[in-house]
Amino acid sequence: MLRVMIADDEERICKLIAALVDWKALDMEIAGVAGNGPEAIRLAKELHPDILITDIRMPGCSGLDLIEEIKKSDPALEIVIISGYAYFEYAQTAIKFGVGDYLLKPIDQEELNTTLQKFKDRIFARQAMTKSGGGLFRKSEKDLKRLRAGLIDQLVSGKGETLSVAALQEAYYLPVESGIFQAVWLKLDGPSSAFTEAGLSVIMEKADSILESSLRPRCTELVFGRAGSSYVGFLNYETGKKEEVRRGLKDCLNQLKSQQDLYGPVKFSLAVGRAAADPEELKLSMYEASVAVKERLVKGSGRILERMPEPSALHERKLLDKYLRNITHAVEVISLEEAKAAVLELSGAVKAMREVRGYEVLEMVHSCASLFFSRLELTGRTELLREFDEQCEWCHSTEELFLLLEALLETHLGTLRKKHENDADRPIRQAKEYIQNHFSDPITLEEVSGHVGLNPAYFSVLFKKTEGEGFAKYLIHLRMEQAKLLLRETNEPVSAICRRVGYNDIKHFTRTFEKDTGVKPATYRKLYG
Repeated sequence: MLRVMIADDEERICKLIAALVDWKALDMEIAGVAGNGPEAIRLAKELHPDILITDIRMPGCSGLDLIEEIKKSDPALEIVIISGYAYFEYAQTAIKFGVGDYLLKPIDQEELNTTLQKFKDRIFARQAMTKSGGGLFRKSEKDLKRLRAGLIDQLVSGKGETLSVAALQEAYYLPVESGIFQAVWLKLDGPSSAFTEAGLSVIMEKADSILESSLRPRCTELVFGRAGSSYVGFLNYETGKKEEVRRGLKDCLNQLKSQQDLYGPVKFSLAVGRAAADPEELKLSMYEASVAVKERLVKGSGRILERMPEPSALHERKLLDKYLRNITHAVEVISLEEAKAAVLELSGAVKAMREVRGYEVLEMVHSCASLFFSRLELTGRTELLREFDEQCEWCHSTEELFLLLEALLETHLGTLRKKHENDADRPIRQAKEYIQNHFSDPITLEEVSGHVGLNPAYFSVLFKKTEGEGFAKYLIHLRMEQAKLLLRETNEPVSAICRRVGYNDIKHFTRTFEKDTGVKPATYRKLYG
């Protein structure tokens, strides 16, 4: 019989816990009750309970101190904490000390009994492993878990053998039947830095418990496993139960949302793929669910996402082309301000579009980071991009994605700026940034050299040596490039563009433009506008 200890400074709570559980049916007994922290530590060392139920706040010492102290002497002790809404932060921190579950006040009888049954199964499994002949038990359980984890990996990656009812039954020991097979993707979002591995495990375990209790009665079989910041799997159910299963999924999501504040800064979304009549379509169903769940980025989290979204016109806008031009120059002059402006312009254009898709935004942000890294000529770009993609996986909105991209640019441009602060070409970089910001004004070599603190003659020689062309040619080239951009992407008259790029005489501007491109401004607009 398993021994349970209760620790709470409110006697009525202790009595309530005792009354809510059929201890005999669970093969458990209450070994002791403590009214404060020090007493709980003393009793735990004397009684050696298998399970501890404790309030997170008690006189004498905090629940966290109690848990930490008891775990030192008995690491295998299963602990469930009881928490009020005012102490969410304590409950989250307790997870780091090995707390197996937590319950909210007022205590729900079914949830308490389910938690104790889960602990009982876990304890008995450990005990069976230590008995003679337990190696076979351990091996079979371990092999079964590995098999099913491998199945989830196959479905997520889209690789592996073709699945059938017979293969699922014989190779994976799953009691599936003909009917409907449907992939489910539960997504957790929040700042990745806020979650420890232990904390994530508890959240995933809680999600598994909710999915099991709500869907098991409605399904023939269900299999789930962790995939990064998601909990994914598939359902097998009778053909006529589609709506009933959907209600079960909605119930799961509502339960998770109702308790999400306790998990920390986390949000939940749930997506499903197609309802297939053949398990060989499960990989396609899983792919559809993985794409559908990204719609939370534009539609918001906390909902069931069911349809494979059609592509929008986002890529037709050629927004990445303009971003590439902007970010290339930002890197060239190591300007954080220009980099932020490039991201702001891009995010504004994306937000202004109708029916943009979540997966499209995610792909675009990935491309933006990749283009930025390519311009920096960094080593280890593949690893840096992988780390960035992992951070993106935790975002729940388009705004968060672009803020993450901006932070990435800021970090690496800041590092680059520090690295080059003492370089010999620093005055030229400052000069190029000044020219970029003032090319529409009648600037001169003397003005720019004075801005960077060099005499005009030395500045002229240094500029040509560094850039491969003189100041005057560089300024003309920059103005012409800007004029071409305005001719292509705006409807402004040529006279207005002439003034915007630093020319007061339209004839002089036209001659210069024609010499640079081979055609007059109006002709260029017809050809490329």
